[in-house]
Amino acid sequence: MTATIEDTRAGLVAQAAELRPRLQATAGWTEQNGRLQDEAIDLLAEAGIFRMRTPRRYGGLESDTRTLVEVATELGRANGSIGWTASVYWIPTWMVGLFPDPVQDEVFATPDVRICGTLSPSAMAAPVPGGVVVNGKWGFTTGARHSHWQEILAVQVAPDAEPMPIMAVVPSSELTIVDDWQTSALSGTGSVTTVAQDLFVPAERVVPLPVILQGQSLSAHQSSMHGAPLLPVASASSVGTALGLAKAAMELFLQRLPKRKITYTDYDSQAEAPLTHHQVAEASMKIDEAEFHAYRLADTVDAKTAAGEEWSLAERVAARADMGAAVRLAKQAVDLLAAASGGSSVYNSHPMHGIQQDVQAISLHALMNPDTNAELYGRTICGQPPNSLYI
Repeated sequence: MTATIEDTRAGLVAQAAELRPRLQATAGWTEQNGRLQDEAIDLLAEAGIFRMRTPRRYGGLESDTRTLVEVATELGRANGSIGWTASVYWIPTWMVGLFPDPVQDEVFATPDVRICGTLSPSAMAAPVPGGVVVNGKWGFTTGARHSHWQEILAVQVAPDAEPMPIMAVVPSSELTIVDDWQTSALSGTGSVTTVAQDLFVPAERVVPLPVILQGQSLSAHQSSMHGAPLLPVASASSVGTALGLAKAAMELFLQRLPKRKITYTDYDSQAEAPLTHHQVAEASMKIDEAEFHAYRLADTVDAKTAAGEEWSLAERVAARADMGAAVRLAKQAVDLLAAASGGSSVYNSHPMHGIQQDVQAISLHALMNPDTNAELYGRTICGQPPNSLYI
């Protein structure tokens, strides 16, 4: 009997939830060393997390984006850096599934292949016989130290043509890592800078960026995951970690609540205070609202992909608006719970401090930023053209 999407999703979510204690045990080392501990990588691989966006013909799961949201939520509840790194790997893996089949054959030959990358064209590419030569660097490259391949963006400049943004896939071993990821949040993601110096990339591993942005497959084997534009897919892939952090904050707050007093008051238990009731209620509702936006985003992506429907401009912008709203609400919930956690929560050793820092970092990401996404959404509602190519 063939398993349904819901059965497969439930299994993956349950596995991710079961991993939480073991992943949490690696979190201290991860944050101190600026990358995921090898044990965490092995646990994620064994659970199939790295195969969720790999085509089935290569042993992948071809998970839908609703599954990504729910799994990332569980991983985010364990640790923000772990959830974020897993979700970032999913996006370039999905993109490689759009490349020509010989490229996919090469990349997906590695079991549980891990592919990192960014969407910033911060390098230059010069055409040469048989391919291009790339020079440049890419910052915020999450998971670079554990990656087998990297998706890179560059601007190709030729004497007889207009500059053209391109995307390419290169072995991580051909890039240099700059150890510059010293941060106060999401430090375990290892989002370092990678550098290409006179890097030759064969032509078959280079595609025009618009092909990827539009989700246009160059493969003879269209998978069930493809058919939607990149940005709605990437938005749904990314949002679960923020939701997981908000849920982790609520769980942590409620665990500590029975034994907490309110200093300099007559409350022997914080749980008795009406202020606490309002804080918990408001945070809980914001988490519910964040989940609504995250699920609506994923369900829209999955429904339109399954139906093979074109995306309107309004739908593309709304996808980013849903992502931004989910991040904003998750952050607000965490901030409420952190404020209610008392002075002890400012210690670096306090889990609430780390959760608050991580969700703040996610909200500052250029594509996740709630204000940027709300402005983009409002522009189109007011009849103005979007001021971004990333929709």
